[in-house]
Amino acid sequence: QVHFVESGGNLVQPGGSLRLSCAASGFTLDNYVIGWFRQVPGKEREGVACIGSIAHNSYYAKSARERFTISLDNARNTVYLQMNSLKPEDTAIYYCAVTTQAPPVFHAAPYTNWGQGTQVTVSS
Repeated sequence: QVHFVESGGNLVQPGGSLRLSCAASGFTLDNYVIGWFRQVPGKEREGVACIGSIAHNSYYAKSARERFTISLDNARNTVYLQMNSLKPEDTAIYYCAVTTQAPPVFHAAPYTNWGQGTQVTVSS
């Protein structure tokens, strides 16, 4: 079974930081673009950041720019999302997935191998 296992979500105060991890299970991340997405109830899944598995070129949605950093450890087959200066509007379930389309790709439809997600709550 091929999918991701996300972890690292938690309750954090506004202005705080979290590091999310996403480990690939049953497949390798070579030759993919890996994306981080988030979703709140009643809204579409929103692309946050994506990274190419070969050159590690990274791309960010406007909401994540200058606060979030995506990185990839090919040896560990794991992608990370460092989130700083968190805001209440960052509250969501965060997911990762892969696509073979050329980056940047911030819409969910081309992505596969979704994990179960990890909950991030930003609240005082």
